[in-house]
Amino acid sequence: MADKARTPSGAPRGARAADHPSALRNVVLVGPSGSGKTTLVEALALASGAVQRAGRVEDGAALSDYDAIEHRQHRSVQLSLVPLEWDGIRINVLDTPGYADFVGELRAGLRAADAALFVVSAADGVDAGTRLIWQECADVGMPRAIVITHLEASRADFSEMTRRCQEAFGGDDPDAVLPLYLPLHGQPGADGHAPVQGLYGLLSRRVFDYSGRERVDRAPDDGEGPVIEEARNRLIEGIIAESEDETLMDRYLGGENVDVTTLVSDLEKAVARGAFHPVLAAAPAAPGARHGLGTLELLELVTGGFPTPEEHPLPAVTSPDGAPRPALRCDPAGQLAAEVVKTTSDPYVGRISMVRVFSGTLRPDSVVHVSGHGLADRGHEDHDVDERVGALTSPFGAQQRTLAHAVAGDVACVAKLTRAETGDTLSGKDDPLLMTPWRMPDPLLPVAIRAHSKADEDKLSQGLARLVAEDPTMRLEQSPATHQIVLWCLGEAHRDVALERLRSRYGVRVDTEPHRIALRETFAAPSSGRGRHVKQSGGHGQFAICEIRVEPLPVGTGIEFADRVVGGAVPRQFIPSVEKGVRAQAAKGVTTGHPLVDVRITLLDGKAHSVDSSDAAFQTAGALALREAAAAASIHLLEPYAELTIQVPDDYVGAVLSDLAGRRGRVLGTEQSDGSTTLVRAEAPELEISRYAVDLRSLSHGSGRFARAYVRHEAMPGQIADRIREAEENGG
Repeated sequence: MADKARTPSGAPRGARAADHPSALRNVVLVGPSGSGKTTLVEALALASGAVQRAGRVEDGAALSDYDAIEHRQHRSVQLSLVPLEWDGIRINVLDTPGYADFVGELRAGLRAADAALFVVSAADGVDAGTRLIWQECADVGMPRAIVITHLEASRADFSEMTRRCQEAFGGDDPDAVLPLYLPLHGQPGADGHAPVQGLYGLLSRRVFDYSGRERVDRAPDDGEGPVIEEARNRLIEGIIAESEDETLMDRYLGGENVDVTTLVSDLEKAVARGAFHPVLAAAPAAPGARHGLGTLELLELVTGGFPTPEEHPLPAVTSPDGAPRPALRCDPAGQLAAEVVKTTSDPYVGRISMVRVFSGTLRPDSVVHVSGHGLADRGHEDHDVDERVGALTSPFGAQQRTLAHAVAGDVACVAKLTRAETGDTLSGKDDPLLMTPWRMPDPLLPVAIRAHSKADEDKLSQGLARLVAEDPTMRLEQSPATHQIVLWCLGEAHRDVALERLRSRYGVRVDTEPHRIALRETFAAPSSGRGRHVKQSGGHGQFAICEIRVEPLPVGTGIEFADRVVGGAVPRQFIPSVEKGVRAQAAKGVTTGHPLVDVRITLLDGKAHSVDSSDAAFQTAGALALREAAAAASIHLLEPYAELTIQVPDDYVGAVLSDLAGRRGRVLGTEQSDGSTTLVRAEAPELEISRYAVDLRSLSHGSGRFARAYVRHEAMPGQIADRIREAEENGG
């Protein structure tokens, strides 16, 4: 490595890569769609020798095992693992989708990784979603570096892009974000654009020229030396300051020439602390050199400057019953603790679980305990089962390379864990553990579905169960109020992928339908009704008469039933029958078919027959009395209100408030959040916010987030209620 002197330590002499945590690096690629993450992964595979030509493996299969959905959408929609080897180090590269709808896959990648590489396009800049993920990583101290791609673009400007990264990621300390390399430009073309032909290595004071077929390492000429020295001095001061090496700072400020080995050691410390974020340049798709520009330097940074799994804090663990347990260590000989970060289904192999091993060693054919807790609200039942581990493999495109074991710090795929779901913990069967789950986004876009045919209906339940087992960012709801099956998704693209997977993986076709909101009814004013159910057609007849009074109650009271009958007009044994009848009618509704709530129903009087009165007759009379009372009264249609907590950059607060007003929302207050963001608290009717997950993203250019929670039902404005009643009467 041109800028690297540190080598792995701690692994037994002669051990192969990935036999010890010190010989592992787990890196997740983060960045928006179109930033070049997947192209960069393919270039890294080529540079490392994993493939012989771009995008291909030895047997001719595609490098990345993209499914048909990704081909149709022209973007990644799932987390993928590409293992590489460089300088005796195994690098597990986790490529994540860049589109906001698949942030669940991104967070799974962050969970499995020990460092994050943020990929930023020099042609497009830093988007709001990337800033949010950067802050999430900062909150947990995740080591981060930045690679600027698309340097071959005509409008690319590395210096300007570095400055913008310092503003976006450096916070109050721009010297925490500094380049390790500077681009070497060639002669300008006819359009005035000077192509990038190489890199200046600042720590090594070397020039890496990519203008030919191979990278050429040379000394700088007289004109290049001053450019390197100025940037190098600032870089060294930034590295030493962020590594908190006060002794070295004194030596450097005293004029001592610090050797590269010491600087790289301090670089690794500063990166591992999450305090310093090196910037690299890459143009993996640029024509010319056999290796994409910047890929060799990136591999050298990952192996020499990124932390090992031993340096990364491990998730907290408990017993399955919640009892705290001692903190884990990344020790291959320690207690087994691994986590399923991704679940997929293969038509030939069955369920495949991508697993990050945090402690111990996972071996094929061993029996492990599978614990899954805390996702019951998303359609995942809590479970604790023992399962036998199938084959351990390392994916590479369509291939699955067999592994003898997976040590602490490694990422591998496990076949045939039939009960394991994404987020589950694998541990020793004699001493089971449960890992604290990672943060998962709340699905806020409802999609109501129904089976396309009777054949699909028979397979729907199983297909949906498998779908939510794979994707914990999706929530399955079977609404008792509307009798709909509802998939809650993160956005429209997430919805489309889910429905396509139902069809292509599980052979279940579904149709979408409008999502119905659980409306209710109540009386606007007191009313009375008389129910008369008298029939005589020979033989045993039916006779029941009851008189009731209905009064509105405060919101949230429900249904109250009172008996004020005197003189035995309604025999005691039939009073519960009247109550049962009015409650059954209230559940069905009295005008629009929505449940009646928040009323007191008082039985005042009635009549019975010694022979023809019965339980069924008085149930019917009670229902008739309630319907008559409703016909004589004004009925309010109630709609559910949700409390919204919206976090949005200050620039978009005005637009958000204006939009809420158009949704009949009420702003409860605003407060300054961290830095330049504002927290807006509001209430809005759920009828108006079904698509808010999509609309807020558009309104805030992807930078806004919100949470919602039901608070109560309120009377709907008369004009809107009339429109809904008319639509329901017409079958709309």
